[in-house]
Amino acid sequence: MEELEKYFNTVFEGKEPKTLYDPIAYTIQQPGKRLRPQMVYHVVKMFDGDVSQAKYVAAAFEMLHNFTLIHDDIMDKAPIRRGKPTVYQKWNTNCAILSGDALAIMAFQQLLKLGVDANIILKISDVFAKCTLEICEGQQYDMDFETQEDVTIEEYIRMIYLKTAVMFAGCMKAGSILAGADEESQEAIYQVGINMGIAFQLADDFLDVYADTAVFGKSVGGDIRDNKKTFLYLKAIQDASPEEKPELRHYYESSDMPFEERFQKVKDFYAHLETAEKTQKAIHEYVAKSLFQLEKVRIPEDKKTVLRELISNLEQRSK
Repeated sequence: MEELEKYFNTVFEGKEPKTLYDPIAYTIQQPGKRLRPQMVYHVVKMFDGDVSQAKYVAAAFEMLHNFTLIHDDIMDKAPIRRGKPTVYQKWNTNCAILSGDALAIMAFQQLLKLGVDANIILKISDVFAKCTLEICEGQQYDMDFETQEDVTIEEYIRMIYLKTAVMFAGCMKAGSILAGADEESQEAIYQVGINMGIAFQLADDFLDVYADTAVFGKSVGGDIRDNKKTFLYLKAIQDASPEEKPELRHYYESSDMPFEERFQKVKDFYAHLETAEKTQKAIHEYVAKSLFQLEKVRIPEDKKTVLRELISNLEQRSK
C-alpha cells in the first residue's frame, strides 16, 4: 500500500489545468481507509500473483471509488467527507462534476498500464466496466427511492448490491484474474466481495445514526436529513405498528421540524423497535455469508487469514 500512496502523490504532478486536477489530487491524497485497493492487494497475494502489477488495478478501483464520492456528494449535498469540505464545497459544483469525470477516465487509463498479457487486461477491464455501470445503476435506484414511498428491504439490498457491493467484488475478482486464479475461485472471491460489500453498507447505514462524527469523518444523521431510505428506516417501517408508521414517516420526512429534533425522534423510534440491534444482526449475517464463500476459494487456509480478519472486522466498524 505504501507503493500506491507514493504513486498517488506523483500521478498528478505538473498536470494542467490546476482547476481540473487540484480537486482530484485533494480527493485522492486525503487519508482514507483504502479498503478497496487493499482488497486488490490481499487477493493478489493470496493467489501468489505479481504484486508489482497490483498497483495499477488498485489505483483504478480507488480512483473509480473517489469519482463516485465526488459526484455523490453533489447529489447528496454533503458538506463533509473524511473530515474535510467536499470538493463541490471547496471549489464549486461545475469543477466537481468535471474533475469527477476526469478521474473516472483516469481510472480506466490505469488498466492500460498493466504489463501483463493483453487477454488478462481485457478480462480485468470487462470486470471494471461492468462494475462502473452497475454503480451508476445503483446510484439511480438510490435517487429513485427518495421519491418512492414504498421501498422494500429486498429492493434496498438490491440497490446497495449495485451501488456498493459490486465494487468490493470487482476489486477481488480483478485481483484474482491478475494473479491467475482458477475460474471457480474467481467466482467464489466475487461472492465474498458481494456479501462483504453489503455488510459494509449496512454498517455505514448504522454509523450514519450512531457514529462519533470525529471518528466517522463525516456528519451523522445525513441520511435522515436527506430522507434517504436506509436499512434502518425500512426495517423500522416494516416493524412499526399501523399506528406508528405514519408518525415515523412524519418525523423522517418533516421539513418544518428542526433537524436535531427530527433526528432524536427517529432515534427514539429506532430504540423502541430495536432497529439498531436488528441492523447489527443483518450485518453479522452478511459477514457470515462472505466468510462462507471464502471457504470455497481453492487456496490453502493459511493464505485466507488476512482477508478473513478484514471481513470479520466489519462488525466492529467505527468509521
